[in-house]
Amino acid sequence: MKVEFFCPIWGSAHLPLRDFMLRVKESGYDGVEFGFPIESTQKEELLSLADEYSLHLIAQQYGAAGATFADYKIDFQKHLEYLSSFNPLFINSQTGKDYFTFEQNSELIELAKTVATTTGIKVLHETHRGKFPFCVSATTRFIEAFPEILLTADFSHFCAVSESLLDDQRENLQKVINCAGHIHARVGHTQGPQVSDPRLPEWEEEVNHHLSWWDEIAGNHHRTGADRLTITPEFGPAPYLFLLPGTRMPVANQWEINVYMMQMLRKRYSSL
Repeated sequence: MKVEFFCPIWGSAHLPLRDFMLRVKESGYDGVEFGFPIESTQKEELLSLADEYSLHLIAQQYGAAGATFADYKIDFQKHLEYLSSFNPLFINSQTGKDYFTFEQNSELIELAKTVATTTGIKVLHETHRGKFPFCVSATTRFIEAFPEILLTADFSHFCAVSESLLDDQRENLQKVINCAGHIHARVGHTQGPQVSDPRLPEWEEEVNHHLSWWDEIAGNHHRTGADRLTITPEFGPAPYLFLLPGTRMPVANQWEINVYMMQMLRKRYSSL
């Protein structure tokens, strides 16, 4: 099984695209996880550079919006169809809203299934604050309704929402782990979705909890004979990244942290 690592464009969108893609390649990543607005002028350049540098693509849907649910649903479909045109490995989607009804969010899941069938591009739904899978219990309700659903596991959001490291939700968390097809390797804590620096000893407990969950996902992929497991180290820029008061200087380097996570996890899963 291949374990492939993807660099988030989040936090690097200020760079010229060629400079970013070259840096990704030189850092040892296998691809890029990107999100572009509909009809971005960078589409052809991204596709050309991905081919030039032999980098895979994962598309990220996070921009769907609308004043009403009906408006959101139309925009959601437009975003999925547009991102499918990049022919990525799959689309990682921040789907729905935590305040939509169960039935409304279910409509969006069904719509994503229809787009995936039509385009041939899978849609995974990211566990994310503010979206339909914003906490463990809400997510498991959708898993029961859609047993075949595929999720992007970003457990940092669950920690922030529940103000815990999820030890008291183990049974339901297992259901989420079993549906995970992609990992966002960011470490959260009980008061937020991102520790200051996972290399620091004061965050050892949080790091070890996340590693144990990711290990289970990797083990599931290995046991079921999956061809690949994809992981995006997704430590983000400010305001996710801690800033010093007054000076607003970052306490750590986002790029260096994500490269560290990629190298550490590549070594950890090298025997799979």
